[in-house]
Amino acid sequence: MFKLLTTFRAVYETRNFSRAAEVLFLSQPAVSNQVKQLERELSVELFQRNGRKEMVPTKQADLLYERTLILLEEWEDTQQKMLDEQNEEEICRIAASHTFAVYLLPNLMKHLIEAFPKVKFEVGIANSHESLDQVAKHEVDFGFIEKPLETSGVQRYSLMEDELVIAGNPKSKLWLVRESTSGVFHYTQRYFEEKNIQDKKMLVKSNDVIVAFLKEGIGRSILSKRAVPENIPATPLGFQRNFYFIQRTHLVSDQLLEVAKEILVYNERYKEAEMRNGEKRES
Repeated sequence: MFKLLTTFRAVYETRNFSRAAEVLFLSQPAVSNQVKQLERELSVELFQRNGRKEMVPTKQADLLYERTLILLEEWEDTQQKMLDEQNEEEICRIAASHTFAVYLLPNLMKHLIEAFPKVKFEVGIANSHESLDQVAKHEVDFGFIEKPLETSGVQRYSLMEDELVIAGNPKSKLWLVRESTSGVFHYTQRYFEEKNIQDKKMLVKSNDVIVAFLKEGIGRSILSKRAVPENIPATPLGFQRNFYFIQRTHLVSDQLLEVAKEILVYNERYKEAEMRNGEKRES
């Protein structure tokens, strides 16, 4: 059954027998037959097929996909424990958006590594949409994103605030903008629409590269205040955003549940410290 569910997952995510076969290193007929076998065993239709066009999953397939992610993860966890019951080290996979990963994640990771010495952390960098997708597909356990995205099977929690600024040459007519799936693009687009900005725009898919361009006097950009070096002019944008912590709705590991709780506790302590620092600056 787990073999059939693995094949079903690949077909559901690719919407195509041939692409699923490439992912699974199987032949296209083998993939098709396994899906048909699963449909017979469950007595349901999982996909509506229309020639060579992309297959459309049925409502039953949507439900089965959510359950399949949980079942396969529990099975993989069981297999690992059976292979080495002496291994107390557990893996925690994290995907973080660029700004959070560079300016906030290091201190958080220092805290988590000390708090959970038996957990092996793996960290990847992805924009907000990619991080959400990876959490939803159970490719990672936790994510940190820069705009309020949501999807089924994923819980979202607000974290600390982040001030956005306009950085760079204030007279420049060239704007350096991130890709549409990045967190900051959401706020950049909002600002452009509010101010009816029609200036030239250059797509740059990296905050670090944008900062490097700004250092050379190239254009201007909307960035987190945390990302702007002291020697680059910066003007407040007029609104702030939140970072968000996302996790799978179903975490099969008690250890991962404890990590999630500790992240939220850390966030509250961070916000309290920021508030105290702000009060000191005002006084």
